Amino acid sequence: MKIFNAQQIYDADKFTIEKQNIESEMLMERAAVQIFNWMHLRMQGAPVKVHLFCGIGNNGGDGIALARHLQEHGYNIAVHVVNYSEKRSKDFLINLNRLQDRKVWPNFLNHVSEFPAIDKNDVIVDAIFGIGLNRAPDQWVVNLIEYLNASSAFILSIDLPSGLFMETGVDNTAGIIKANHVLSFQAPKLVFFLPETGVNIGQWEILDIGLDMEFLSGLPTQYELMGKSEVVPMYLPRNKFSHKGTYGHSLIIGGSYGKIGAVILSAKACLKAGSGLVTSYVPSCGYIPMQTSLAEAMVVVDQGEKELIDITFDIVPSVIGIGIGLGVSETTTKAFTAFLKHNKSPLVVDADALNILSKNKSLLKLLPADSVLTPHPKELERLIGPWKDDFEKLKKAKMFSNKYNIVLVIKGAHSMVIYKGIGYINSTGNPGMATAGSGDVLTGVITGLIAQGYASSLAAVFGVYLHGKAGDIAVEDCGYEALTASGIIECIGKAYLDLFYVPQPKQEKEQEEVEEAKS
Repeated sequence: MKIFNAQQIYDADKFTIEKQNIESEMLMERAAVQIFNWMHLRMQGAPVKVHLFCGIGNNGGDGIALARHLQEHGYNIAVHVVNYSEKRSKDFLINLNRLQDRKVWPNFLNHVSEFPAIDKNDVIVDAIFGIGLNRAPDQWVVNLIEYLNASSAFILSIDLPSGLFMETGVDNTAGIIKANHVLSFQAPKLVFFLPETGVNIGQWEILDIGLDMEFLSGLPTQYELMGKSEVVPMYLPRNKFSHKGTYGHSLIIGGSYGKIGAVILSAKACLKAGSGLVTSYVPSCGYIPMQTSLAEAMVVVDQGEKELIDITFDIVPSVIGIGIGLGVSETTTKAFTAFLKHNKSPLVVDADALNILSKNKSLLKLLPADSVLTPHPKELERLIGPWKDDFEKLKKAKMFSNKYNIVLVIKGAHSMVIYKGIGYINSTGNPGMATAGSGDVLTGVITGLIAQGYASSLAAVFGVYLHGKAGDIAVEDCGYEALTASGIIECIGKAYLDLFYVPQPKQEKEQEEVEEAKS
């Protein structure tokens, strides 16, 4: 699913209006009807008070139009116009007149107004600012937003939580609505998925307001949201007459004294992801743990007892995953440097291998083209330098990816794969995956996919999705707190199966349950 910027949405509005030969206020009416239908389906005329806080632009116009529909259906509403400017959009004024024709008189708020009383059981509709906000709100509006956030009432934001910018960070986070739910028009917004801005959004849904889909589908975008429908076409089916050699030989290099478990997790995930063969390369102290923990994997040991000192091997792997549990000692750093100088295999680089690269930036030039790097936020900062906000982080990440011709996986709540200037945002995963070893599992999954013939960029996108989906499936049985990396591995197979699972219609499922009960 494409993620559009503000200008593209404005262009789509304009194109739709011209192509469908309608007035702009008709799009506003469509939006209001869709929002009303969503609310009415869930509230069914519940006797709660709905406070609509409306700005004086088009987002505010959506709220004013919504107020009219709520009033027509008997809801108890209070309309508050946040009068932050003397400028008013044409469509806002049209809908304000329509509302006043129905004898509904909004409460106009300004910098000297007393804020209305709000009960914790009320509903707040946030329609103060939309996607066009490009400067910090006045302090009195910030005070209002803080007041609304502190009310404990349910907050429904229209299109975007007020106070957020579409394409830059926000200095004063107090001036951002903390929305329980956001109804986003036509497509989600990038800020929904970034750590600094996404915390303001509980849940979100998309409302189709009839923008021209042919126009939207033809727009190039810098970001895409990857769900099941996007990753299923990436799947490579298996041939009946294939054998283990068909699906590649993965080599997992890492481990040090006390950290062999990381290699075990990564190698096991690599096998579960489908690699035909897996060999682990570990210091000598890892031989027995590897052999006893993972019968399906082969083991090659380094000359070093407790750390890697000379990374050499006779096999010719299809792909190498390196860095998990590696350590960053001077000896290991020298061994890693020597390895990079002669290596020709595709690489998936994680953990301490990333830390070595960040301390020795010249080594980045030795990475094969399309190597996959999988940093968590601190590892990413060491690689690309600090950033002032998430937007600068993404800009730097894209520059880094382009400079070294690598695939960059930025791990987080919505892990993002950066490749050739495009950000692919993952839609799976949950807070339970913030657990030791989860990243080692991801390295194994991506390595296993590359071994099977997936291009590095596709393996990264597909691997991040499968990893997150496995975590989502696993957490259903144990909850967030009890989820472990091993639990994620055990559900990789179910994540594959879920790709092609089609839910049964409710009636068919109920009939099957009846038949089973009879038998």
